[in-house]
Amino acid sequence: MDFQNFDIDHFLHTHWQKKPLLIRNPWSHWQNPLEPDELAGLACAEEVESRLICQPAGGWEMEQGPQGEERLAGLGESHWTLLVQAVDQHVPAVADLIAPFRFIPNWRIDDVMVSLAADQGGVGPHFDQYDVFLIQGLGRRRWQIGPLCDGDTPLLPHEDLKLLAEFTATDEWVLEPGDILYMPPGFAHNGVAVGSDCITYSVGFRAPSRSDLLGHFVDDILDGIPDDELYRDPDLARQANPGEILPDALVRLQQMMLESLSDPASFARWFGTFNSTPKYADMDWQPETPVEPEDVRASINDAVPLLRNPASRMVFIANGDNALMLFADGVCFDCEGETSAVAKILCAQDSLVLDVDLATNAAVVDLLTQLCNMGCIAFESEE
Repeated sequence: MDFQNFDIDHFLHTHWQKKPLLIRNPWSHWQNPLEPDELAGLACAEEVESRLICQPAGGWEMEQGPQGEERLAGLGESHWTLLVQAVDQHVPAVADLIAPFRFIPNWRIDDVMVSLAADQGGVGPHFDQYDVFLIQGLGRRRWQIGPLCDGDTPLLPHEDLKLLAEFTATDEWVLEPGDILYMPPGFAHNGVAVGSDCITYSVGFRAPSRSDLLGHFVDDILDGIPDDELYRDPDLARQANPGEILPDALVRLQQMMLESLSDPASFARWFGTFNSTPKYADMDWQPETPVEPEDVRASINDAVPLLRNPASRMVFIANGDNALMLFADGVCFDCEGETSAVAKILCAQDSLVLDVDLATNAAVVDLLTQLCNMGCIAFESEE
């Protein structure tokens, strides 16, 4: 599926991280990729993150998954929503929904959350700190948009949900199947199902916070700093008051810290590793039988399609004219020459058929073998 008559450049200039946008069915042919029963089945799986939000009279309740089949079967006909995270990692047809949004860099992509709601079901008025495209898959949902919020916006007291204490809608739309609502970070919004079997796909984009970047980067570089790198002041002179920390000492101390933080090459390698680390690190996508280089060569020669695992995070950072660092699920591979070209293609395409000449390139075969055994890619028919 792809978009028709959607001006990407206008969207990025006018709306991205600036203001919401309603996009009436831009798909060349919209087809809902997941049925309600299939989503309910995923919510019952141990390895899948899910939540059930109900709105009984007078309040809100949330139940963490995995969900029980009897619990889901016994739900009423209204005022509940089932939320399932990272459905794109388990259902290829849902992962395909990301493709039209790849005008946003891959490193910003988080996952596709899917919600199933009964009539009047929703999660309450709230705001998020990430960009999201809300695709109406099945049924109808009324969306109300409110003002921009921040950390000082009052919230209702609730153990599990961050709901706005006050909400006044400034815009309101009812979305039909195929319609999309883009929400930038911080804008208040409230979605309520109109009728039963309301499915919404939330294509979410992440943005690291300053605290996350600093915290994780500092933890990483600390491991490489020798214990004997101490503050030194060989030009120390007597000062009027021994109780004062002089400006030149502060400058020297701060410089000690900044020198460790200011190496662009180290930061690039760290960030690629940090950003590509899987969201669910305990998930094991490795093949049952290890892949050998001979298997990779045979697959290339036989023109077997190479597919990227939707759950795998793969990005690269250029490192010279014909070299790059490929990051796959938190592992860095230094690539150059033909290996570099293959890495770029792997990051750009979900599936491809490799040139048969690559079967004789030992470095390319070695890279593909490692990625196959990590579960990042696999040679297999798309049928």
